Amino acid sequence: MTLIAFNKPMNVLSQFTDEGRWPGLARWIDVPGVYAAGRLDRDSEGLLLLTDDGRLQARITAPGSRTPKTYYALVEGTPDSAALDALRRGVALKDGPTRPAEVAEVAAPDWLWPRDPPVRFRKSVPDAWLRLTITEGRNRQVRRMCAHVGLPVLRLIRWSVGDWTLDGLPAGEWRRL
Repeated sequence: MTLIAFNKPMNVLSQFTDEGRWPGLARWIDVPGVYAAGRLDRDSEGLLLLTDDGRLQARITAPGSRTPKTYYALVEGTPDSAALDALRRGVALKDGPTRPAEVAEVAAPDWLWPRDPPVRFRKSVPDAWLRLTITEGRNRQVRRMCAHVGLPVLRLIRWSVGDWTLDGLPAGEWRRL
């Protein structure tokens, strides 16, 4: 069994083939027979697991498995207790209510790498970092949850999936687990 952790940079697809102007994983990972266990949006960064084991892939991604995924989100605005409490209870999105999330306002991570392109900075608009852990994986879920409570996401980094983390893995690099 092969399991790979990849620190996916921004504007890279979670598939091996390029699509239009967006590069695929093949530019970084030359390991035959592996495929992404889940997806990470093109404009999101961080941990993407790849495996050649279908059972492991299903265990990681199946909605019923409730595998926890932790994200760091740079949001526009100042989180208040009402917004954080709503995320903790779960919010009603167009495709149904979300499960409750663990959420905390945190300092900017000390392991953070520069993003290309950089996040736009606006002197007149405050921003803050949130650490969120969810147990489902709907399309653009963290972004939609944060927007729902008035905190649009400027940068989103997946730190962990289950017990696997990005710890010590630079952007654009991968390692076997």
